[in-house]
Amino acid sequence: MDTAVKELEKRLLAEIKALYGKRLVSVVVFGSAGQGTQRCDSDLDVLVGADRLPRGRMKRVEEFSIVENRIEPFLKSLQQAGIATDLSPVIKSPEEAEKGSPLFLDMVEDARILVDRNGFFKAVLKRLRCRLEKLGARRIWMGNAWYWDLKPDYKPGECFEL
Repeated sequence: MDTAVKELEKRLLAEIKALYGKRLVSVVVFGSAGQGTQRCDSDLDVLVGADRLPRGRMKRVEEFSIVENRIEPFLKSLQQAGIATDLSPVIKSPEEAEKGSPLFLDMVEDARILVDRNGFFKAVLKRLRCRLEKLGARRIWMGNAWYWDLKPDYKPGECFEL
């Protein structure tokens, strides 16, 4: 399965580069694929950072569908081999990525950055990692998932920001 996932990532990256061209800022694999713990039914979580994106999630998904359509024959061949992988893209502008997202929490630990113009997303994650360390945040395994205790010494009524 590792070989198939690597090939999928390679093809996906080529199609993302073809679609976004010079607008492309970052491509980051996260989730179970970022951790290296994906199963044969895991999706491939990918963050795409790009300049001059269409406004609104649906328009971005529509634009990204070009990538999905080009990858679809390979995904079908994986399904025939018993690997039921789907793509789960998250598409953000650099300005949106700078603002942060709860989605980035686990990326601090598990992201695999495939493309990163001028170290942009690496710097976003570094700032978040530093903030988490200042708060004393801890990532805790419970049952079959991770969760974050963002501020273990939190006092009721206290406000804090990531």
